Amino acid sequence: MIEPPESPCVAVCALDARAGHCTGCGRTIAEIGEWRDATADRQRAILALLPERLAQLAAGLPTMR
Repeated sequence: MIEPPESPCVAVCALDARAGHCTGCGRTIAEIGEWRDATADRQRAILALLPERLAQLAAGLPTMR
């Protein structure tokens, strides 16, 4: 069995309304909601999106949902 990755949650839950992502972890509301029941592969797919989202948020650039 493939071990699921740890949640990217950093306990800074604040939604950037413009981008639609949490400013702490970079996930969308939908991704946060599905995390617990998502497969390990889906969780890794979500994790792969986060570095670019967080970098764009930090730079004040618009992000893709």
